[in-house]
Amino acid sequence: MAIAIALIVLAVGSVAFFLVSPWHLTPLASNWGTIDLTISISFWVTGFVFLAVSLFMAVALIRYRYNAQRRSHYEPENKKLEAWLTGLTTLGVAALLAPGLFVWGDFVSVPEDAQEVEVVGQQWHWSYRFPGEDGALGRTQVGLVGKDNPFGIDPNDPDGQDDILIQSPRVMLPVDRPVRLTLRSNDVIHNFMVAAFRAKMDVVPGQASFFWFTPTRTGEYEAVCAELCGIAHFAMRGKVQVVEQATFDEWLADQPTFAELAQRPPGDPEAGAEQFAVCVTCHGAQGQGQQATNAPRLAGLDSDYLKRQLKNFRSGARGEHEADRFGQQMRPFAVSLDDAQAIRDLAAYIETLPVEPTPPTIVGDAERGKRLYRTCASCHGARGQGRHAFNAPRLAGMNDWYLVRQLQHFREGIRGRHPEDLYGNQMVDMAQILVDDAALRDVTAYIRTLSEAPALADAARQSAEE
Repeated sequence: MAIAIALIVLAVGSVAFFLVSPWHLTPLASNWGTIDLTISISFWVTGFVFLAVSLFMAVALIRYRYNAQRRSHYEPENKKLEAWLTGLTTLGVAALLAPGLFVWGDFVSVPEDAQEVEVVGQQWHWSYRFPGEDGALGRTQVGLVGKDNPFGIDPNDPDGQDDILIQSPRVMLPVDRPVRLTLRSNDVIHNFMVAAFRAKMDVVPGQASFFWFTPTRTGEYEAVCAELCGIAHFAMRGKVQVVEQATFDEWLADQPTFAELAQRPPGDPEAGAEQFAVCVTCHGAQGQGQQATNAPRLAGLDSDYLKRQLKNFRSGARGEHEADRFGQQMRPFAVSLDDAQAIRDLAAYIETLPVEPTPPTIVGDAERGKRLYRTCASCHGARGQGRHAFNAPRLAGMNDWYLVRQLQHFREGIRGRHPEDLYGNQMVDMAQILVDDAALRDVTAYIRTLSEAPALADAARQSAEE
């Protein structure tokens, strides 16, 4: 009797939980209402079966419970019951599968007027490519992917010259217009999913997959990786902003093409030397950093990281938080850089500065820090050399006091929470493994033990390979 009562309570409780549950599907923002309908049909079919089986078991337990005055009747076969069960099961399976088959037929039938967009997945970020005026995307090869060609576009293919490149996890799409997403991966299996669009697909190395949808509501939606792709899988997020067609056209026209990026002049170290004159007071004549002015060492940092941080300071993505006192001091200097070329020039000059060792100032348990650093090594490298593919800067040889402060800022959300600080957002999540200030000091103490010469050699080799 107790088991029968438990089954009845479980069945009734499940229905009550469904009726009052605060958890439901996110608001639909695309044309795929049929997917919601299919999910609902599956839920009702399986829910009906769950209730029927649970209540049948409860009734059977009550009606046929042990009775010393009653003898059980053995009936090995019942063709009538078997026919009913077979028929009902067939109808249930058909109700589960048939709607999905119709929806899948629509899901793989892309409208001819769909906007073409390519999505490239790479640990741990998304980037996008649009066709240019010719309406065709250029050929790509994974073997061509590198620091100067992150999409792997064939430079000899004329169709690729006007391809519009979005090297950011944020992308805009026009509302009420079909969009075909072609999906590629540069490393491992990913899965591009926007919950509000009810559409997702695996992103598989060595092949191109696709799906399509029509955004029906303007707004900003989060894109995530729905396939376990590595240690920072949970931080592989992007933003899809659905806007009116005119806003989309204006935004797309401002994005660079493959040809424009290839023709962009490199940084001029001589011009950068003039820009660096402003930096000397805080960072030192050789960019060696000065703790007295709370300015970290710049020499030895990768130019791409320097350019990204300078852009973040200029745009306000970094240095605006009220608790980031020294970041606020940095903002006016970054704003004084006239344009992107000035940033490239300054970064090019800093790369020419000699790398000098920094004195230790932090005391911590390096052995415990070594265990903590295993997570960091996935992006920053086992030797702390930094890895351009992961947008992770070099750590070996950097000022330990500065590393502690930045890790603390990441952990507390002082740095990295701005929506435009795309890779800082990932660091905020990763820094949560450092549960207290002792952990900050320990991991920094271990980073202090990483030899700078091998790190520089590893960084140079990786740069050459990329």
